[in-house]
Amino acid sequence: MTTENDPKRPPPGASDRQDRDQMDAAAVEMEAAGRGGMSQSELDELVASSDTGARTPAGWVGRTILIVAFCWSLFQVWIASPLPFIFEFGILNDTETRSIHLAFAMFLAYLAYPAERTKVQMGLAIAVPVIMTLLFIEGADGGNAWWIVLCGAAVLLAILAGSPKTWVPPWEWAMALISVFAALYIYIFYDDIATRVGRPITQDMVVGVIGLLLLLEVTRRALGPALMIVATVFLAYTFLGPYMPEIIAHKGNSLSEVVNHQWITTEGVFGIALGVSTSFVFLFVLFGALLDKAGAGNYFIQVAFSMMGHMRGGPAKAAVVSSAMTGLISGSSIANVVTTGTFTIPLMKKVGFSSEKAGAVEVASSVNGQIMPPVMGAAAFLMVEYVGIPYFDVVRHAFLPATISYIALVYIVHLEAMKSGMKGLPRPYEPGPWMRRIVGFVFGVMVVSALAMLVYYGMGWIRPAFGEAAGYVVFAFLTAVYLGLLWVGSREAPLEIDDPNAEVTELPMPGPTVRSGLHFLLPVVVLVWALMVDRLSPGLSAFWATAFMIFILLTQRPMMVMMRGEDRHGNTQVGTALRAGLNDLVDGMIAGARNMIGIGIATATAGIIVGAVSQTGVGSALADVVEVLSGGNLLAILLLTAILSLILGMGLPTTANYIVVSALLAPVIVTLGQQNGLIVPLIAVHLFVFYFGIMADVTPPVGLASFAAAAVSGGDPIRTGVVAFFYSLRTAALPFLFIFNTDLLLIDVGWLHGIFVFVTATVAMLLFAAATQGWFLTRNRIVETLALLLVAFTIFRPGFWMDMVAPPWDDRPPAELEQALGDAPVGEPFRLVVSGLDQVGEPVEFRVQMPVPEGENGADRMAALGMETIQNGDEVIIDNVAFDSPAADAGLDWDQQILMVRAPAAAPSKYLMYIPAFALLALVVWMQRRRAGPGHGGVATAPAAA
Repeated sequence: MTTENDPKRPPPGASDRQDRDQMDAAAVEMEAAGRGGMSQSELDELVASSDTGARTPAGWVGRTILIVAFCWSLFQVWIASPLPFIFEFGILNDTETRSIHLAFAMFLAYLAYPAERTKVQMGLAIAVPVIMTLLFIEGADGGNAWWIVLCGAAVLLAILAGSPKTWVPPWEWAMALISVFAALYIYIFYDDIATRVGRPITQDMVVGVIGLLLLLEVTRRALGPALMIVATVFLAYTFLGPYMPEIIAHKGNSLSEVVNHQWITTEGVFGIALGVSTSFVFLFVLFGALLDKAGAGNYFIQVAFSMMGHMRGGPAKAAVVSSAMTGLISGSSIANVVTTGTFTIPLMKKVGFSSEKAGAVEVASSVNGQIMPPVMGAAAFLMVEYVGIPYFDVVRHAFLPATISYIALVYIVHLEAMKSGMKGLPRPYEPGPWMRRIVGFVFGVMVVSALAMLVYYGMGWIRPAFGEAAGYVVFAFLTAVYLGLLWVGSREAPLEIDDPNAEVTELPMPGPTVRSGLHFLLPVVVLVWALMVDRLSPGLSAFWATAFMIFILLTQRPMMVMMRGEDRHGNTQVGTALRAGLNDLVDGMIAGARNMIGIGIATATAGIIVGAVSQTGVGSALADVVEVLSGGNLLAILLLTAILSLILGMGLPTTANYIVVSALLAPVIVTLGQQNGLIVPLIAVHLFVFYFGIMADVTPPVGLASFAAAAVSGGDPIRTGVVAFFYSLRTAALPFLFIFNTDLLLIDVGWLHGIFVFVTATVAMLLFAAATQGWFLTRNRIVETLALLLVAFTIFRPGFWMDMVAPPWDDRPPAELEQALGDAPVGEPFRLVVSGLDQVGEPVEFRVQMPVPEGENGADRMAALGMETIQNGDEVIIDNVAFDSPAADAGLDWDQQILMVRAPAAAPSKYLMYIPAFALLALVVWMQRRRAGPGHGGVATAPAAA
């Protein structure tokens, strides 16, 4: 295979045949897996083709790409900082920043991503502009057809002209520059457009048509055909509404309406998704790139191995932990797999894991990085906008399921090690007695807690004491801590990047390994503090963390040289170290921007889909389709949603998949849940579709993370994906569980109850893992597996069984509403079954839930809820609903009829169901312990059993 570093590479003029012979990423991985793994250059190419662009030409063109990427990072840091307001220069509104953001992304995408030349790709590349040109003509006035044909023909010719991998031809420069103008159009003509909102002129439509065609083509290059196809289908649906089946038909939209909605306003391409990419996501991706360039990625891996490598299957457990730490700052599953997998996968194979299992462990842990706060790919920030809750709440709701999922994966690795009788790597030291280690751990926790309390209350004292100068005091304090941690690290040997193929004789010492890079944790602390304690916006929090990271990059090398005394006798070590730090900063800024190309394009193209949904009202029509397919059954609706998320995710990036599925199906689940008696919080639905979106990175046949892991391990990609899917079943089970038991999302849960939920849910997930892996204390029998699944379900959702024993609701006639409300305990949930009309005027029956407010009697509580009723015989009609009241927020409105009152009933605690559950678990433990022994497949004879 010809790579960019191949000295035998033909010159640019000979690139046509080479282009025809280029393989897509999956084919490269398959070939590599067949011959036992990929070289580092091939791995770099794989990551580049998926994340940063596979084309970096030599000479001035390559330098142009790097310079533009660096300028993009500078622009994003500038708009996120307070500097524009301090200097009163470069102040831009949201629309203007989105326009510039997309211009950078499209320019770099056209230069960095060569177009695939396979038959399927070329067929799509030709078909889409032809189809869209015909649709634009169909939606336009007859006099506009000539320029639409001209625009479509120009884009089509540029696509057909070819896209070499080693150089950028003139027609691609033209596409890149025209796409920049189209993206900047609403910035350049902002004032003119503002005077004619809703009335686009011919110039607007020409730019919009060209912009949409070029955006679809660059999406195909950077992200593959799937997202381009989905966006094209939704655009076609916008034009062809009258020709659709009756259940999803609409009036259809003209070209001027579509262009105005999709390109000239902020309803489509320049909508919320692109705004989140501009304001929040870029800074977090840049922060992660800078942290990695500083050496934090290698530090996390080394720390994980030093602490867990001695355990059974230690390298695999270390892979899980290191991927979790890397996932905190990384938004890419594939990059995470390759970054940590090149080191962890060979070591896992050395201690007994097969190629497929080693790759699957890396896939499962790397993909899970996207569900781990605070970054969660880009989904955390999108949820802030779509759900309408603070960022802190998104992190709080997402934290528990992500943590439980990682703990369960470590346990799965342990079970695999038990099955195969694996041992850990040798320790470089003899561990002390258990009691001493426990005391040391408790002492360490107490010291860290005391320091945390000191910092928390100290910061609370600094701000009022120093006023406007508090920021400088805080920076001085951080600098002092940073210098202290650097001095501690300078006493230890520098961490080297180990050769994964070298023989491992012993693990690194935990203490020196941890101490060598403690300063890497400071920027993460700054980020988490700004987000969680100071409650700054995500963008501003990421800016301050990035600014501190830049300070560390520029200073850590020269300071280490001085602290280690390496600059004695007048040598130039400090100057060399300073230049190296500057190079790291520049490389990190460029890497951050190149990592953002795909996300920027994905969010813009997903905006087309969101815009089509809002313009056509397909959401309400889709609710009818889903209800018909599911028969109104909520579990069937959730299964359909999960399958759709998986299908879309097979070709869409996680961010785009989340945007599409949440826009289409999140409101449907909430609405149909209300009609079926389940009040589903919106955040639970959004997390549900997000979890199944990331599962597509695992699931064959298109699980890119599985292909990447197989390329590293030399295993079979499909088998790796299948094993990774079974390892990820715990991630697939969690969304169904927290839909029905919102305690897992810490919704309306206090601290003590939250700790209780965490402990019990972790136990339940470990039992679920043991059941699905077929091994608990020893190999499971079928009855034992079923018992473990039953126990796990009961611990997760004890209310399911308790509701059968003692119903939680007292159903009363609507005439007793006031009396039932007066009798109910304050703060308890109170439900009404209501009939009314939906958004399109069709009759619908649904449930609403409100907390019982304070009040001396039922009448006072009705007033506190903001609702008035009138009684007409046996019918109770809602006569008035106060604006912005609890009743209005619950979805009540005038002229709705109350069919039933469901007051909270006195019932025993649902947690009493834990008694029979743990009794059944004790029975399973007793049965397995009887068998666990010589000749019975237990731990002592695990190798024979395996």
